[in-house]
Amino acid sequence: MTPTNGAASNVAAPSRTTTTTTSAPRWTPDLCAIAGIGTSAYSKASGTSVTDLAAEAALAAIRDAGLEPGDIDGLIRSDYDEVSQVALADALGADDIAYWGQNGPGGSGPAAMVGQAVAAILSGQATTVLVYRALNGRSGRRLGKGVVADGGVGGASSYLELFSPYGMTSPGQFFAMLTRRHMEEYGLTSEALAEIAMVCRRRANANPAAQMYERTMGPDEYYDSRMIADPLRLFDFCLETDGAAALVVTTTERARDLAQPPALIRSVAQGTGQRVGPGQMYPVLMGEDLRTLTSRRVAQRLFERAGMSPSDVDVAQLYDCFTVTVYLQLADYGFCDLADASDFAVSGALDLGGKLPINTAGGQLSEAYIHGMNHIVEGVRQIRGTSTSQVPGAEVSLVTSAPPPGASALLLVAS
Repeated sequence: MTPTNGAASNVAAPSRTTTTTTSAPRWTPDLCAIAGIGTSAYSKASGTSVTDLAAEAALAAIRDAGLEPGDIDGLIRSDYDEVSQVALADALGADDIAYWGQNGPGGSGPAAMVGQAVAAILSGQATTVLVYRALNGRSGRRLGKGVVADGGVGGASSYLELFSPYGMTSPGQFFAMLTRRHMEEYGLTSEALAEIAMVCRRRANANPAAQMYERTMGPDEYYDSRMIADPLRLFDFCLETDGAAALVVTTTERARDLAQPPALIRSVAQGTGQRVGPGQMYPVLMGEDLRTLTSRRVAQRLFERAGMSPSDVDVAQLYDCFTVTVYLQLADYGFCDLADASDFAVSGALDLGGKLPINTAGGQLSEAYIHGMNHIVEGVRQIRGTSTSQVPGAEVSLVTSAPPPGASALLLVAS
């Protein structure tokens, strides 16, 4: 062995007479599918526990697939979820769980959670995996609320204590700074943000399950809403929701024998991108180049694994914790150049009938904030042809899970 500083070593290097090269297994599309989907009601005050919400959505997904709770042998949750796998297994009456796991952080995790289910199935650790997210996000723990961290450096894996003395205490402030920089450097317009918010609201107005089902919004309502974190207004922020969503993932071969048309998992990808930095979110602001977030590298992996390109996508559920998150992903996923993203958004491309219809159930801005798990549910509905804002002939559905420091995404296709 030779030390890395180049100094001589008294330990003789082992002789090597043969060299073995092992190539990593490559992704194979369409081996697994989403066979069942389910949600609870979405509200501001559920009046029940998060375990009850998780069980309600999980049972709905299991029944949707034509299965029984005893068929579930894997459980995957979000790292932010308060419902443990054993608590949900007990609530469902699932007797023998062979695999359990979690993914995140937070909203970057839902698509990756599906990827983890695929990994468990293809490695032989499970056959039928339930993926879930449940939260009392309005009546209980409010994730958008400002938090001041205490303790030593790196407390709660956030590095928040290095930012909170300067007033950076909430996700809204973080995304407001990203928004302002993109306005100054890359031409982001308030009109583009308004259009993103209004497109999501129009889709929610067609969706009886959405929190904003009966609340229309035009430009006057958007611009008259109060400023929360300049330049982001009230309707640039996602909802706070009590609710849950769940999915059943299994092999495509088995899914074809179940109750619903399967949504095949053509590809899944996750990643941090290069030099993401420490902590959970705020250190991203220290990067020299904020043109893109972590989604760009994930998008490259996703399309490469699928053997597809952005032009193949019929409909997209783009993670929308804030309107600016959608704007950033338009360029990251290759639908337009960053310099053209604002023009692309206001051109009508994102609306139903446009080049890239987005968030067809209303998204987190107007349907519900279930940390993006409801985006996957809607992605499956589009493949089945059962959305309340159905894109005619949709065969390729993109779903993203996007905030820094990580991101993940799915491409779902018709069987």
